[in-house]
Amino acid sequence: MPISAVDAITPAVEHTRQQLFQPFRLGQWTKLAFVGLLAGELGSNGCNRSNFHLPTHPGMVPHTQIPGSSFPGLGSLGLDPALMAALMSAAVAAVLAALAIGIILMYVGSVMRFVLFDSIIARECHIRWSWSRRVGPGWQYFVWKVLYAVVSLAGLAVLIGVPLAFAFANGWLKQPKEHVAPLVVGGVVLFLLFFAWLVATAVIFVLTKDFVVPQMALENVDAFEGWRRLWGMMQAEMGAYVGYIAMKIVLAIVVGIIIGIAALIVGLFFAIPTVGLSLLAILTGKSAGLTWNVYTITLAIVVGCILLGIFLYLVSLVSVPAIVFFPAYSIYFFAGRYPRLSAVLYPAAPAVPAPAGATSGMAPPPL
Repeated sequence: MPISAVDAITPAVEHTRQQLFQPFRLGQWTKLAFVGLLAGELGSNGCNRSNFHLPTHPGMVPHTQIPGSSFPGLGSLGLDPALMAALMSAAVAAVLAALAIGIILMYVGSVMRFVLFDSIIARECHIRWSWSRRVGPGWQYFVWKVLYAVVSLAGLAVLIGVPLAFAFANGWLKQPKEHVAPLVVGGVVLFLLFFAWLVATAVIFVLTKDFVVPQMALENVDAFEGWRRLWGMMQAEMGAYVGYIAMKIVLAIVVGIIIGIAALIVGLFFAIPTVGLSLLAILTGKSAGLTWNVYTITLAIVVGCILLGIFLYLVSLVSVPAIVFFPAYSIYFFAGRYPRLSAVLYPAAPAVPAPAGATSGMAPPPL
């Protein structure tokens, strides 16, 4: 029997309580924190990109160019062209390395999404066992995410590039004071379209990881077939799925506030003794005649990294209830609409064997 988005909250909360606190096991919490972090359950799927532009002021003297060099302005800056070439090569290598690491993490996160699904269904996290049996679906999900990213970025490029090209072709950008009204109206329309595109792509991604991934895990179908089936289900109950998205946004805000407060409390309890011990170590080192050198600075960096790792570990433990709750919430909502998931989530009770000596339709033998 399908349940509403509001009714799915109660079984999800009960599931979270039983899996995490009956009994409480620190090892399971650590595994779930690790899986949730890699699966992207702790944050958004996007990345923050910042654009840095060097300011240009009127009257700035243009850079000169060294003869035989392709780098303008190096003579006035006193930089060696060979050094700049090495720095640019290093920057390109760093960008390529970051891109490669991002692709690897995307693949690992794709498989970990299925590991998290298995952990919720089985109420037990077994990373190695789930990974070995979920490599195939994880690869298919990874391919879908790559195509999803390409289409999303291409859509943004078209959405922003076409209006800008139109404005430039009509001279609106060359003489903006003479075209204030169309620029303002176009900017508002472009912002609304941009926001709508971001919401649409975010909803598609959430529905995929919540309702398409279970189909891929249970029936070994690809993401496109899973979406074809899901679209048919959504057409029959569009209101229920819209309510699910709205309720999940509300729950994400509430849970985010709770986790933020808990993380702040943990940070305060962790920072106060850390700062005190650090000051004590500095004063003790000064009284012992220690000074800042290569060894003491290296020791300070190592200790700082260890403390940062401990803090991040504690914050990730605080987030474990949310890591379990949200997948459980989607599973309990979807189980009533997807029989295969319901059969796994609510397995039939095993038949009770008949007592020895009892036969159907026959009276027991006389004493």
